[in-house]
Amino acid sequence: MKSESVSGADLPPSVRQRTDRDLGDCVRVLAEVHEHDGYPVNWPDLPGAWLTPPSLIASWVAELDGRPAGHVGLSRSGAGDAAPGLWSARAGVRIDATAVVNRLFVAPWARGHGIGGLLMAQAVAEAQERGLHPVLDVVASDTAATGLYERLGWQSLATVEQQWSPEQKVAVRCYAAAT
Repeated sequence: MKSESVSGADLPPSVRQRTDRDLGDCVRVLAEVHEHDGYPVNWPDLPGAWLTPPSLIASWVAELDGRPAGHVGLSRSGAGDAAPGLWSARAGVRIDATAVVNRLFVAPWARGHGIGGLLMAQAVAEAQERGLHPVLDVVASDTAATGLYERLGWQSLATVEQQWSPEQKVAVRCYAAAT
């Protein structure tokens, strides 16, 4: 005889729009990811603000078993984003015809449930609904993230070097969603 879960355990992951109330939980999950994987490379002084950049269009939270398990944002192109310019030149469109998928992370305890793919699908759908082409930049050394993007069919545009500070030069891989 199979027993049913009263606590909601074993529910499939779900994705919903992030609210202001979610920000503290998202920062806690981000801290777990940073400790486990080193993402983001440079821990922000104000992680809540980092998750809510001025260019943000929308953001989502993934939940697994009733707990926040992941996050993704969709933003307008900013000065430090390389992928929008590369896609713009390749596709012959203006940079403002792109949207940048960013701030994607999944809690270490929640991996293996397809959450990264669900979050990416949500961001891509929103960009396309707005008539924008999704692009992203990722630190080249983040092989787990690049593997996800490539499994999802994203096109590699280029690898570029960015000067993040006087002492820090970083190789960044740029991708665009499949057309």
